[in-house]
Amino acid sequence: MRQIILDTETTGLEPTQGHKIIEIGCVEMVDRKLTGNHFHVYLNPQREIDEGAIEVHGISNEFLQDKPLFVDVVDDFIDYVKDSELVIHNAPFDIGFLNHELKQLTKSRGVMADYCQVLDTLVLARQMHPGQKNSLDALCKRYFIDNSHRDLHGALLDSEILAEVYLSMTGGQTDLTLTHKQDYLTANRDEGGIRRLPENRESFKIIKPSAQETLAHENYLKELSESNGGKLVWKH
Repeated sequence: MRQIILDTETTGLEPTQGHKIIEIGCVEMVDRKLTGNHFHVYLNPQREIDEGAIEVHGISNEFLQDKPLFVDVVDDFIDYVKDSELVIHNAPFDIGFLNHELKQLTKSRGVMADYCQVLDTLVLARQMHPGQKNSLDALCKRYFIDNSHRDLHGALLDSEILAEVYLSMTGGQTDLTLTHKQDYLTANRDEGGIRRLPENRESFKIIKPSAQETLAHENYLKELSESNGGKLVWKH
């Protein structure tokens, strides 16, 4: 299962008023493991950025003057996200901007739904935590995810944070990346090579769950699946 966690930054709030995307940030996750395969670009919007937007993301007009246009990166972007599931917080905002950018191109590229599916983590969070704050910052606090380095919004940074939030929301571990896997393999090697279990394993104590503990575990998985709209991807 290939998922792309995506975020954008823009010149303002409404594409129908001429606002444009100025940053796209994506991180790739395969089978719930971050691969390190990122997509990140800044874009020249060919218009001024609203002051209110600059206060949010800190990206200046001067910084974007020598950056590529959306048309210059669209093929690479589509190739990157194609056939994946996009995971986005408040997806209508980002998808609305992306579709608007696609429609402005001289050569038609269709809309995002032609290339990938979309999962909105804001909708998911509202289903799981009705009546509570479900902004990205609120979810970080709820799931004990450190976002202290997030002074300003940034598309790539927010995508990385959202990946951790999404994994926590859906019952998965957030540290099983390929990098961490490699660290684990390295840590389990000694000077003689791979560390192996001793041949005499009788000393290992195996503790099996009781019937009551097994039932409690099954009930927990059932509740977790129901709270997540039946999208539980692991069991037992």
